[in-house]
Formats: sequence, structure tokens, C-alpha cells
Amino acid sequence: MSGYTGRFAPSPTGALHAGSLVAALASWVDARAHGGRWLVRIEDVDGPRCVPGADRVILQQLAACGLHPDEPPVWQSQRGALYEQALQRLLEAGWAYPCACSRKDVAEALTARQRARPRHGELVYPGTCRNGLQGRPARAIRVLTARRLGPDAWEPVRIDWQDRRLGAQAQDVEAEVGDFVLRRADGLWAYQLAVVVDDAAQGVTDVVRGEDLADNTARQIHLQRLLGLPTPRYLHTPLVLGPNGEKLSKQNGARPLDLADPLHAVREAAAVLGLRLDAPTLAEALAQAVRQWPYRPAD
Repeated sequence: MSGYTGRFAPSPTGALHAGSLVAALASWVDARAHGGRWLVRIEDVDGPRCVPGADRVILQQLAACGLHPDEPPVWQSQRGALYEQALQRLLEAGWAYPCACSRKDVAEALTARQRARPRHGELVYPGTCRNGLQGRPARAIRVLTARRLGPDAWEPVRIDWQDRRLGAQAQDVEAEVGDFVLRRADGLWAYQLAVVVDDAAQGVTDVVRGEDLADNTARQIHLQRLLGLPTPRYLHTPLVLGPNGEKLSKQNGARPLDLADPLHAVREAAAVLGLRLDAPTLAEALAQAVRQWPYRPAD
């Protein structure tokens, strides 16, 4: 195998649906096109949202579609010690700090500054606790998205990166996101820290995932740089849209995959990726997808 390592990292909040199969297939095909490894990681750090048994169902669905990982899957819920080590490094380096703010506090602070602008359902954190908790108890841990130049002087973090499909991307992380959470008020690990630590620990060189996650990339690159971790290449794929024009998801009623005919399901997923599969068997169709993959390495 080449030095390429890719991964598919579903959250076990339910069975795979048509949109998640597109992401799984894209990551598998890209790995095979590069002669690399393909891993599966169950992202179950948000325990309250996870559905018991959904991880087992997801692995069965992948297998039914001929998508077999090259190593046994790992579960994020078993990797807390790695996240704790990374968090302590950030705290000791002065890049992370405790925060006492609730969502209501953040909203009120933004309103006072006439900045109450929702962003993808989130609020841009205004840095209230950067200079201390002012006697309030800590709730979460956040990471700085600006470099301190003086007592009241900050240099925002700007991340420029290249997506293999979307092209040049850029984000002023402080202005567009604000200092984001690493460990939540309920003690659970935030997705951004866990995914960065796991990608590095597993040697992931290429992240292939849905276009809706492209917005997370700048935050993850910021953490990679702070922790001295390598930055993978990124490729964000087209989304499957529901009848309302929004991304198909479990939250808006996406149905679990019908795998009575896995070949049909794979063909439908491949079509979203611009691949036309007419081979008569699943194995031949997957091989055809690898040959057609537009993001193959240069010969």
C-alpha cells in the first residue's frame, strides 16, 4: 500500500442513509484509487445523541455495500485519555482557557455589542472569558482563535487551505467562529478536538467527507498547528439534498438505507459523485468506481 490513509467516521445516531453512503463510498474509492488504507472510526463522543446498537448497524451496512475497513474500527468513546493529553498541552501553552459562559450569556453579550448574528445555528463567541472568569465557576474549555500581542491587543487567526474539489478556501476563525469549545460544560469532548487527535493518531493523510463539513476545516487546521500535528489533504464531496433543498440528514427525517439491493444503493451513491456504474455485480461496480474516480493521483 501507499502512504495514503483515509477514513470514514460516522456518528452512531442512527443507521446510514443515502447521504452518509455517498460520504462512505467517496472516502473508500479515494483510498482505493490511491492504493492506500481505509479506516472506519465510530465518532460516539456525544453519548446522549448516540442510539444503542447503531454502530453495529452501520458496520453491517458498510459490509453489505462491500466497504470493508483495512483495520478493526475504533470508537472515540474509548480514546478519552488521548483527548485529555491534547487538552493539557493547549492549556499549558496558554492557548486554551476555562469559560463560564452559557449559551444565554453568549447571546446577551453579542446583543450588547449588536453582533447577535446566528451562524449555522451557532453564535460567534465574543471572547468574554479570555481575561479570566471574574469569580464565576468554569463550565467549558475553549481554544483561543487569536494570538495575544498585548493586554488588549490580539492578532486574529486566519486559515488558508486548499480543497481538492472546492479549491482555495479561507476563514478568519476569530471573526467567523470565535474561540470554540474543546470540552463541553457537560464534560463531554467536543468534536473538533477529538477528530484532530484521532486523525493524527491514526496517520490519516486524506480526509474525504461531505461538503457540509468544509466549514469545520479551518478550526481543525488551527488545532493541528497548535498541537504540532500534520494537516491532511481535504476533499469535500457533493451532498444529497432532501425534498426541501436542505442536506439530507437524520435530523430532517432521512430514511435508513434500503439494502435489499446493495448494488442499486451503491450505484445511486456513485451517481451523486458523478460516477456511472453499470457493472453487473457489486465487486465489479466498486472496481469501476475506482477507475472512474476523478481525483485519482496523477500517473
